[in-house]
Amino acid sequence: MVLRLDPALAERLQVVADAEGRSVSDVVREAIGDLIERRRKDTAFIRLLEDNLVRHERVLRALKDAPE
Repeated sequence: MVLRLDPALAERLQVVADAEGRSVSDVVREAIGDLIERRRKDTAFIRLLEDNLVRHERVLRALKDAPE
């Protein structure tokens, strides 16, 4: 995976990693894990997932029922 960051953000991330004696990758993994956990508890995000599921189900039914 490649992650492109604004140079200023990348520099701040490096400062955090250096201060904690960790790798940038480790700090990023932790941050992503924290974000995912917050989203799992976010009712608005869950509604977005459910809305997307309904939309995708409609598309799949339309494709399935389309003449070949």
